[in-house]
Amino acid sequence: MNTKTKRVTLVTAGAFLAGVAVGLGALSVVAAPVRKYINVPERLIVAPFSDAVLTGDTLYLAGRLGFERSGKPPADPISEATLVLDGVKSVLAAAKMTMDDLVSVQVFCTDLSLFETWNGVYRGYFGRDLPARAFIGAGSLLRGAHFEMQAIAVRK
Repeated sequence: MNTKTKRVTLVTAGAFLAGVAVGLGALSVVAAPVRKYINVPERLIVAPFSDAVLTGDTLYLAGRLGFERSGKPPADPISEATLVLDGVKSVLAAAKMTMDDLVSVQVFCTDLSLFETWNGVYRGYFGRDLPARAFIGAGSLLRGAHFEMQAIAVRK
């Protein structure tokens, strides 16, 4: 390409971009969303992570276990599943969100025969529309837990 061709190409590209800018109006730089760290006061285990991180309208929830005040899971898997989901619900509430804001859920379970037990409790926390979900077999979870749930929510 010779110098004259390069100059014409640059002028044409510049004119095109100027036309796009005029068509879009004033261009502005968008700042990255501020991060807000959510920690619920009733947290039973002190560990080096936040319960959730809110960035823009998206909330990233850490894994949640269902422990009693003793710091151990209840013997009954239904009670444990309820504690997990109540814990997720409390983190969402701290971020001014609800279970209906969940868009993706991962459930880790040490015993896949508890799949229907989990589902029986889980269904009661949602209306008609359910978030996408994975139910994943796990070798073991902290302090003998059967379930751990991690999730992402987006404010409606």
